[in-house]
Amino acid sequence: MTWQAWATAAIIVVAMAMFASEKVRVDLVALITLGLLVALGIVTPEQALSGFSNEATVTVAAMFALAVGIERSGALDPIINLLSRIRNPWLLSLGTMVTIAPLGAFIKNTALVATFLPLSLKVCQRTNTSPSRVLMPMAFAAQMGGVCTLIGTSSNLLVDSLAQKQGLAAFGIFEFTPLGVMLAIAGITYMMVIGRWLLPKHFDNAISGPLQVGKYVTELKVMSDSSVVGQTIAEAKLGDQGVYPLELLRGDQHMWSPRTQKLSAGDVLLVRGEWDKLEQFRKHAGLEINPEFTHAENGDKANVLVEAMVAPASTAEDRTLRDLDLQPSYDATVLGIHRRGHLLRDKIRDVAFQTGDVLMMLLPADTVKRLRRDDRFVVLNERDDARRPRYKAFVAIAIMAAVVIVSALHWLPIPIAAICGVAAMALTRCFGRKDVYQGMDWKIIILLGAILPLGIAMETTGLAHVVVSGALDVVGNHGPLAALAMVYVLTALLTELMGHNPSVVLMVGIAVSVAHAVHADPRPFVVVVAFAAATSFATPVGYPTNTMVYYAGGYRFLDFTKVGVPLIALFCALSMLLVPKIWPF
Repeated sequence: MTWQAWATAAIIVVAMAMFASEKVRVDLVALITLGLLVALGIVTPEQALSGFSNEATVTVAAMFALAVGIERSGALDPIINLLSRIRNPWLLSLGTMVTIAPLGAFIKNTALVATFLPLSLKVCQRTNTSPSRVLMPMAFAAQMGGVCTLIGTSSNLLVDSLAQKQGLAAFGIFEFTPLGVMLAIAGITYMMVIGRWLLPKHFDNAISGPLQVGKYVTELKVMSDSSVVGQTIAEAKLGDQGVYPLELLRGDQHMWSPRTQKLSAGDVLLVRGEWDKLEQFRKHAGLEINPEFTHAENGDKANVLVEAMVAPASTAEDRTLRDLDLQPSYDATVLGIHRRGHLLRDKIRDVAFQTGDVLMMLLPADTVKRLRRDDRFVVLNERDDARRPRYKAFVAIAIMAAVVIVSALHWLPIPIAAICGVAAMALTRCFGRKDVYQGMDWKIIILLGAILPLGIAMETTGLAHVVVSGALDVVGNHGPLAALAMVYVLTALLTELMGHNPSVVLMVGIAVSVAHAVHADPRPFVVVVAFAAATSFATPVGYPTNTMVYYAGGYRFLDFTKVGVPLIALFCALSMLLVPKIWPF
């Protein structure tokens, strides 16, 4: 191999490690990868920027905007109202999966899960059922639906764009539908018959250790008339009341072992516990919550407590409380924070938020509706009635249907049809002026634009040829079906490690080359790349919908492996049976 090929391989390995670690944002990893490729002269500046003008990138951005229009217009409200009447968790799982799978073929799956998540949690609470029985099937169904159409998920559009660059004919908007529907039916059946026995029956949100029991971390200020003034924390017996002290803040002093310190007026206790126990102790001991930013006096307006989870790929990630502008935007006070699996010892104002963090907020009731429209958060309680004009839902659905029909009949290219649909939704006010920009998943768009040149680098340096040769040595002379299975398994493995879009960039060129090497049509090989990349079930980090329910459902990492690996094996086996029949070698 040339030094450029070795350098490209090293960059890929580093990128995979960074993607898998999740310590660096995916869009930043892609930009770092792009910068290295250009700095080493492996790709030209023109090639480096080609990803941002790629049809897939443009179409994904437009489809995000169309999904915002569907959500904001209230088009999903009748379905939500119908599902909210279900009392049986098993029926809720089935109803949610059967509903979300077809919707996922046209609407961004993370938006669907964010919409149906509060409903599922409410029904689980009402029926005294663990959310872990319901949320994972919902996340998997969104993925199953996404592969049913070309526009259902960003990786499908990316596969189509890269396949055309390899000389293949464009895929039709419904070309994936026959296989997608059969896999979705098989997947839903598996989840309801077998998967339900593999799901955890109870979720444990507590972490081992005497100070790691409870949910929220908050700050309690000792007032002059408090009953704990002059007592030590040990004497106050906070632990007996379900309140666990983490730190004592006295002015600029941080006392890490506060149990022997006598409490004085003005001290601030950083404590952890279930919210109702924290609130009960606060009232009993005469303490006050000491948030960094407090809500303004609002007269007779009613205040409500709201739990809001930081959504995946949210702009709230890695930002602190003062960066989020929650007080001026919603007159909201963040009272406490819950981070699953971690003890927070920083003051609330200094916490850099992560995906899955749950914020306990106090805010006026009339601002909750606006908070629900904030794509940075998922409000974890039942959806309220936004009282939107019903005609807008019909308008939004008609525009989305028009985009699909015009694209399917090849009257307009998909990106042009989608852009026209966005313009139509904006003109008919299916979403607000700022909604489309707030609802755009900019991380995915940056990721797509910046990671695409990596595929160019693999081709131009000859690295793709080396990988193909090694893969064929493993497969041996067992024919195209064995090579097809190898492509599926390798794509699925890469997807679990680094996400669906980067794995597609790496695998499409390899899949085409493998097909040529075994003297087969490349089309079925490209199809299995699309399906293997868009159905990531084995880990909570392989797909954003998995990440959302991982935190909300209280799952453990291995819960996804236990349920998801057999499902991936089922999809792989069915694909080996069906793909050659639909797209012959």
